[in-house]
Amino acid sequence: MTLAKFREDPWKTSHRAYSGSPLAMAPAPEYASSEVILSSLYRVSGFPGVAESRVPQNGRDLDREIQKFRNRRRDRDGAALDPDSFHMMLHSALESPKLPNQSSKRFLQITPLVPQAVVFSGSARLAGNPWSAGTLVRRMIWLGSPSHEAAQQNWKNLFRALSVARDDDIFARFLEQEMTAWGPTATWGQEDVDELASMAPEDRVGLAYPARQFTHDLTAIIGAKGSMTRRQWTSLLESILRIGTVSHVVWLSELHGRMWSCLRQAISGAGPRTESEARSALFPKAFSYLSYGDRALPTIKDRASAFLQARLGINAVLWGLEEIGHPIASLGSAVQLLALCDAARARSSELRALDVLAIVDEVQERENRAILCRKGIGSNIMEFARHVLGQRQAASDILRGYDQGYVLRKKSSASSSPWVVALGPVAVLALVHCSLSGTSGPRSVRRLSQHLQQYGISVDHRDIPDNDLGHQLRMLGLVLDSPDAESGMLLVSPFPEARP
Repeated sequence: MTLAKFREDPWKTSHRAYSGSPLAMAPAPEYASSEVILSSLYRVSGFPGVAESRVPQNGRDLDREIQKFRNRRRDRDGAALDPDSFHMMLHSALESPKLPNQSSKRFLQITPLVPQAVVFSGSARLAGNPWSAGTLVRRMIWLGSPSHEAAQQNWKNLFRALSVARDDDIFARFLEQEMTAWGPTATWGQEDVDELASMAPEDRVGLAYPARQFTHDLTAIIGAKGSMTRRQWTSLLESILRIGTVSHVVWLSELHGRMWSCLRQAISGAGPRTESEARSALFPKAFSYLSYGDRALPTIKDRASAFLQARLGINAVLWGLEEIGHPIASLGSAVQLLALCDAARARSSELRALDVLAIVDEVQERENRAILCRKGIGSNIMEFARHVLGQRQAASDILRGYDQGYVLRKKSSASSSPWVVALGPVAVLALVHCSLSGTSGPRSVRRLSQHLQQYGISVDHRDIPDNDLGHQLRMLGLVLDSPDAESGMLLVSPFPEARP
């Protein structure tokens, strides 16, 4: 590909240095819900042979198979339930609510309680080639772990936790056996992972970022599994997946904007000139994109728009340098950003001769609707953030209260009401547990405030006693009001028996 081809179709192919970067937004997020992410994570970790595109068809095949047995009034070999009972369990007891625009569609959508359930349910789309949200989570684990070996161990621990073992509750074990008897053939097992997206060790020192916090919290959630039922545990896991994945995507968006700013400055003869300057310019000291109680989507839209502009600019410079005989091999650390800036400064006259910045401006103007998140990648990012963080809007009134692990909720019951930052009770439970994991002695609500800040969610600990979060904490019995404690509220661990 050349700069001219990039100019014609800027979204089609990214430069190899960009697409291969651990800081690239890969896979590109699309529609998902917390259950879609968890279902995909099951498949990525233990069903490598089950393609995302195959899942909807597996669901249709299973429905037809059950109906065939119902019509013939025959029992399934190896199954404890008769066909009518199994059909009712899938379409009632385990049913996951459909969105209002899905109410007329017939497809299997159930709670991803056990691994076998995701062989026929939980894909991001019902047709085409759905994206793999589980791959994004795996990439986060590698980025958030201190080393490749630590990431592999974290991945193995997650696989073991997702597996149904003898210490799981009896319903989970029964369900896994029953779905194995009825469902499509798929063997649950872990294979070696070929994941290379990792943070440069020198960049990681002292850096707080969502993937790092997510990896820590994932360990805490895994440690709490023995303290509750399988359904309760998967709900907590979904909550952390929701917060972690969206925060990671927004953090990457911010990094793109900062990277593009460095490049523009370098072409003008400025920009970072030392490794330390490049690191400070690339990685934010403090990351924040949501404020508790405030509207959420406009801020996310701004970050997504900045990401799209930066992606166009970065790729244009990379293709420009390639065209003048100075190809860049990789772009995934502060050192590599510095090398790119040095190259852009040294060859700035040649880049200007190619009109690289003018091409960027022209492409951005032409792709204005995409940059405004009205179509394409930007629209997909917004859909991803809205459906992952937001409380599920169920088509059925009976299932309206199904989702309690949300991060955003409607400000009022009106359909046009804005989405505001307000944690659901399951999310509060998960975050309090994670914030207290590995600590000893009492901690005030300031600890929770600091924990939320690691994900880019700002809440003043002095406001907690009087806001919605404080109300949730009291309702769930997660705080003790103490006049001696800072801000007057001490956190109470919801799962004190959980292993660290």
